[in-house]
Amino acid sequence: MSRVGKMPIAVPQGVDVSITAEQISVKGALGTLARAANPLVSVSKQDGQIVIAPVSDAPGADAMSGTMRALLANMVSGVSKGFEKKLTLVGVGFRAQAQGAKLNLQIGFSHPVVKDMPAGVTVTTPSQTEIVIKGADIQVVGQIAAEVRALRPPEPYKGKGIRYADEKVSLKETKKK
Repeated sequence: MSRVGKMPIAVPQGVDVSITAEQISVKGALGTLARAANPLVSVSKQDGQIVIAPVSDAPGADAMSGTMRALLANMVSGVSKGFEKKLTLVGVGFRAQAQGAKLNLQIGFSHPVVKDMPAGVTVTTPSQTEIVIKGADIQVVGQIAAEVRALRPPEPYKGKGIRYADEKVSLKETKKK
């Protein structure tokens, strides 16, 4: 059996988990997340913990138990603590400004770029060159951060562009005569 799938998930105070045959729903202080239940895996709540077990000896059941455990652990962590991604703008004149549910970027184009945030995701700009994206769903937060980064990825010669805060960009040497 999957080592990850064997570990139970501790449910903290203030988090409510409801399990049906079709759907698993987790509700907490930061919102509600739901995921479709997989028929290869049984999910149950015992003594304040979520326990995942494969239903049969089907080839994918063992792997799916580890996958479902990781997904449910992220859901519980997301509604209780939340997730965040930090981005940094590198370049002369590159600026970011959060305006409600919109992110206004000036990243070297002739026009400002406006990125709308989906429901459940908040964006803040502590300074003009920093962007912080927060939300309860780790997949949505990561996807929005990747989409913002893709607007102007770091280029390899000067390193200008939008990068993750912990990302290291290796710079190339310019061509010599």
